[in-house]
Amino acid sequence: MTNPAAKPLILVDGSSYLYRAFHALPPLTNSRGEPTGAVLGVTNMLRRLLDQYQPERIAVVFDAKGPTFRDELFEDYKSHRPPMPDDLVGQIEPLHDFVRAMGLPLLMESGVEADDVIGTLAQQSSAAGMAVVISTGDKDMAQLVDPNITLINTMTNTVMDRQGVIDKFGVPPERIIDYLALIGDTSDNIPGVPKVGPKTAVKWLTEYGSLDGIVSHAADIPGKVGENLRASLAQLPLSHQLATIRCDVPLDVGPAELQRLPPDESALQALAERLEFSSWRKPGAAVTPAPAATATPEVAPANTDYQTIFTEEQLDRWLKQLAAAELIAFDTETTSLDYMQAEIVGVSFAVDTGKAAYVPLAHNYVGAPQQLDREATLEKLRPLLEDPNKAKLGQNLKYDMSVLANHGIALRGIRHDSMLESYVLDSTATRHDMDSLALKYLGHSTIHYEDVAGKGVKQIPFSQVAIEQAGPYAAEDADITLRLHQHLWPQLQALPPLQKLYEELEMPLVPVLSRMERTGVAVDVAMLKKQSGELAVRIKELEERAYSAAGQPFNLSSPKQIQEILFDKLGIPVLRKTPTGQPSTGEDVLEELAEEHLLPRIILDYRGMSKLKSTYTDRLPEQIDPRTGRVHTSYHQAVAATGRLSSSDPNLQNIPVRSEEGRRIRQAFIAPSGYKLLAADYSQIELRIMAHLSGDTALLRAFAEGRDIHSATAAEVFGTALDQVSADQRRAAKAINFGLIYGMSAFGLARQLDIERGAAQQYVDLYFQRYPSVKAFMDETRELARRQGYVETVFGRRLYLPEINSRNGQRRQYAERTAINAPMQGTAADIIKRAMLTLDHWIETGGVDVKMVMQVHDELVFEVAEAELDSARVAIRQGMVDAATLKVPLVVDIGVGKNWDEAH
Repeated sequence: MTNPAAKPLILVDGSSYLYRAFHALPPLTNSRGEPTGAVLGVTNMLRRLLDQYQPERIAVVFDAKGPTFRDELFEDYKSHRPPMPDDLVGQIEPLHDFVRAMGLPLLMESGVEADDVIGTLAQQSSAAGMAVVISTGDKDMAQLVDPNITLINTMTNTVMDRQGVIDKFGVPPERIIDYLALIGDTSDNIPGVPKVGPKTAVKWLTEYGSLDGIVSHAADIPGKVGENLRASLAQLPLSHQLATIRCDVPLDVGPAELQRLPPDESALQALAERLEFSSWRKPGAAVTPAPAATATPEVAPANTDYQTIFTEEQLDRWLKQLAAAELIAFDTETTSLDYMQAEIVGVSFAVDTGKAAYVPLAHNYVGAPQQLDREATLEKLRPLLEDPNKAKLGQNLKYDMSVLANHGIALRGIRHDSMLESYVLDSTATRHDMDSLALKYLGHSTIHYEDVAGKGVKQIPFSQVAIEQAGPYAAEDADITLRLHQHLWPQLQALPPLQKLYEELEMPLVPVLSRMERTGVAVDVAMLKKQSGELAVRIKELEERAYSAAGQPFNLSSPKQIQEILFDKLGIPVLRKTPTGQPSTGEDVLEELAEEHLLPRIILDYRGMSKLKSTYTDRLPEQIDPRTGRVHTSYHQAVAATGRLSSSDPNLQNIPVRSEEGRRIRQAFIAPSGYKLLAADYSQIELRIMAHLSGDTALLRAFAEGRDIHSATAAEVFGTALDQVSADQRRAAKAINFGLIYGMSAFGLARQLDIERGAAQQYVDLYFQRYPSVKAFMDETRELARRQGYVETVFGRRLYLPEINSRNGQRRQYAERTAINAPMQGTAADIIKRAMLTLDHWIETGGVDVKMVMQVHDELVFEVAEAELDSARVAIRQGMVDAATLKVPLVVDIGVGKNWDEAH
């Protein structure tokens, strides 16, 4: 029997967590470009384990270099695994140093895997009646579970005992090896029985008791799967042996000797300095601040006080706390992710770290407890929520603002948003959803929505989630939001340009975007249906042409069938392969093949038409809100790394404008009777920003004189008079102007212009001779990026480039291209956001019959009353021109029409 008073032996599967941390966290580096993310993930996992269990005995076990006995048993064991990434190889030694400095025994045994060492120590401890906790994410370890041995996955904070193994796999621990032998293991290349998955394996083991029982009844199992079993009988013993964790490895140490030692503080501090792990440094240590890109997680406090409010008295007590608080973390739980349709199911608050409350208001499952009345409670909260002087904090508050508007509440006092704090601090460090931020910055694995509501087709609405589960989940959302703010806000304050960008641009934009979203835009359903019918005819014609060119019918949506037709049947040369070794049929490959072959062009046209039909002409009518009769997109502030807005449902940024069919879709975006659409578009804004940043005299002069920049460039590059520039010369100059901004090489320019590479290189060289300051700017920007790890926009927005010093040439070159483009694209994004703030204020306070309805790239679209078109044209142009003062004038092109296309 286990001694319940004794602390368990903790065995950590270091190799498993090394890989999981490497792939779970973004590619973090220190200021010297050394990769650090995997070390960070594993060490924080270890720190959480130590805090949770306070163990006296522990070991961290890693795989040793070299082959193991399994490689001798089976030549192909793990043979398909790619070599360890360079960025991970470089982290192994510092991780081992960190583990030892923490005072933790570190074990590696040649000839076996970490699993076998852990299995041996676990069995020895269990046989002596000692409790063991194995920290791993490896499913194979489930075979070790017994009354004394449990598993913990610190990535998901789940513990698995015998019943947990049965619940997860459908079989008990003693049948796990049989189970693995049947299903195989693709990650280790262990062969299983073909077409036998977990369900079939569980069914057979339940019916026949064991693998031996299944083998003895192999002749009785019908169908194809029975044939596969019988064909696999010879290799099943090998699969069973490969899947078995050895528990008899001769070791120099036993469980009793795995004593946790005091940490070596000086070694820990030296490692923290080198790797720039701020949360491992002692308070007050004199260190150079690491860039925001390497901000290090802090372990979240374990003690929490989460309350669920059912009575008026409880609510009133919390209202007093909220009224007295300087900052309120606030969150809503709703019926839908669609902000136009969502209704509130409950609300949560936090004012102190670790203390939060959930107020359930509309859980309606059978047996749900009595809850406070939703409308009455929201009325009680209204003064607080609508008070502009009561500071609110949220995670993606724009959504909560829209949901509250569905209940007639205008959320004011929006002061902070943890999603935007993270995004402004470092747009590339991580995704900016709460779960990702909590793991990265707090070292905390949150309760996920799927944990309480289920997954896929079995997912239930939040209103059906039991309140005893919903309460901790919702309260944690508010608490984690507050903790994230407390971690991120000081970092923003330490970087004044970013703080200013956050406070003066991103946060004020939240209500502007919410108003745009809720306003929506009208679409012509009849026109879209007509276009869908026409596209269907065109798609059918393309199918018939493709069949004729291929000499047989095939599925134009199937990459596999396209591969067979193009490369096997027609013998077209393979240009590139996918990571799995298959010939690529990606768009860029087909574009290149289409220069010499008919069928790839037909396939590209087919894909383009099919996407237009499925994404827009078929889908847009389905996206019309029944109450408003309009389409309501969602704008995302924290997705594009450069600061640009993106949109979804529908994605307005991706409607193609170069094809006639794409432009026709814009014709379906219309103004209601008595109104017109006004489209205002910055002209060549990124080239103007290039002129401003480079200070090139010739470029500045061309823009100052209002010349056509592409003709002016052609005149400079080709040494001809401006009025003698040919159409081909202007086209080449335009390709150079825009190509350089996006890092296009001479090879890419040659392809675009259909000229020899040498001629393209000559064009580029001539361009840099005529615009030498542009070349100097690009060189200096690359060098600055390599030195400091980021580039900045005119307004101080940073884009971190973790791959700028990568040993991988392809990644490094991509980062260098990004370094050139990001300051221009990011500055353009900042400028149009500034214009949106100005024009929204004019609309809200000027008493004008104008609505801002869309933002797409460098364009704003307004719905304007016909009587106010002239004055609106002047005000909108002025607001956009005044959004920034550059060394060259900003120019805004304005068009007006009954629909979006006509407004161009």
